[in-house]
Amino acid sequence: MELAYIPSPSRGVLYLGPIPLRGYAFCIILGVFLAVWVGNRRWLARGGQQHTVADIAIWAVPFGLVGGRLYHVITDYELYFGDGRDWVNAFKVWEGGLGIWGAITLGALGAWIGCRRRGIPLPAYADAIAPGIAFAQALGRWGNWFNQELYGRETHVPWALHITSSADGRVPGYYHPTFLYESLWCIGVGFLVIWADRRFKLGHGRAFALYVASYCVGRGWIEYMRVDDAHHILGLRLNDWTAMIVFVLAVVYMVLSAKKRPGRETVVEPAAATADGTAAATDTADAGDGEGTTDAAGTEKTAAGTGDGAEVGPGDAKGADAADDAPAAPADSVSTAPDAEPASGTDDEPAADDAAADDAGTGVGAKGTAESAKKG
Repeated sequence: MELAYIPSPSRGVLYLGPIPLRGYAFCIILGVFLAVWVGNRRWLARGGQQHTVADIAIWAVPFGLVGGRLYHVITDYELYFGDGRDWVNAFKVWEGGLGIWGAITLGALGAWIGCRRRGIPLPAYADAIAPGIAFAQALGRWGNWFNQELYGRETHVPWALHITSSADGRVPGYYHPTFLYESLWCIGVGFLVIWADRRFKLGHGRAFALYVASYCVGRGWIEYMRVDDAHHILGLRLNDWTAMIVFVLAVVYMVLSAKKRPGRETVVEPAAATADGTAAATDTADAGDGEGTTDAAGTEKTAAGTGDGAEVGPGDAKGADAADDAPAAPADSVSTAPDAEPASGTDDEPAADDAAADDAGTGVGAKGTAESAKKG
C-alpha cells in the first residue's frame, strides 16, 4: 500500500443543474484566459495598445483548437476509425485529445490573420504571447489528470499518480504523473522566456522560438516516459521525433534571425481612424538601428530610439517627418531605458491616437503642412 501518492479525481465532470462542467475543458479555458492576460501585459510594456492581444486571440484560439484536434485525430486515427470505433467521437474534444504541435501550427495561422487585420507583424505579437502560452499549457495539462490519461511508467515514488479507472484499457495502479512533470516544465519555460527577453532584448520572433525550443527539450524526455499507445518510428514515439525536428527548426531560426535582425523591434500600432476617415497605418521599426516605417499615405517615418534594445512608447509616432517640404516635428518622448514602460502606462488610448485626432480636428496633416509651407 502506498503511503503517499497523488489521487485521481473520482470523476472528470461536475453538473451545474443540466449543464456539464468538464474538468478538461475548464483547464483549457482557464489557460486561454491566462495566456491572454500575460500576453496583454507584455504587449502594453512593448508599446502596444490595450485589447490588441485579445482581439487577435479571437482568431488564434479557434484555429489552435481545430489544429490540436486534427493532429490528435490524424496521429491516433485508429481510436476513431478502427474496427468497432465511432467516428463521431473525433468531435468530442471535451473527452481529451489535443496535440500541441497542431495547436501551435494552426493557432499561428489564426494569429497571422488577426495581425494582418490589425496591421502589426506576427513575430512581435508571438514574442509577447510566448510565456503566456507556456503557462496556459501548464494549466491545460491538469485536464489530463481529470481524465486519468497520459501517465508514465509504473512507479512507487511518493508523488506517484494513483490511477483508479479501468476504462479504455487502463490498468489501475501507481504511475509517474507525466502530466505534472510537463506542467512544471512549462512553468519553468514561461519564466525562462521572460528572463531571457529582459536580459537579451529578444525580438523578431526569437522569444517565441526560445519558448518552442525549450518546450521541445522537456517534451522529449517526458514523452519517453509515457506508456499510452503511440506510433513508433525507429524505436521512438512519433512525438519524440516531432519534438526533435521542431527543436532544430526553432534553434536555426533564432541563430539566423539574430544575425539578420539583431535587437528588438519597436511596436508602433496603427493609429485610430481620423475624423475624415483616414488612418495612419504603421509597421514596426528596429529599436536603435534607425530603420524607418511608413504610414498608409507613404510618408516615411524614422524610429527615434538610438540605444540597443531601446523601447519606444506609442506616443513616439509623433516624431516622424510630416512631409518632405515641411520641417520635421520633434519627438515627444523616447525612453532609452532597457525595460521602460510605454508612455501611457494606463488603459487609455496611446498618445499617437490623440495626436491623430488632434490633426484631424485642426486640419493639420502631412499634406496640409506642406501646402501651408509653400503658400507662406
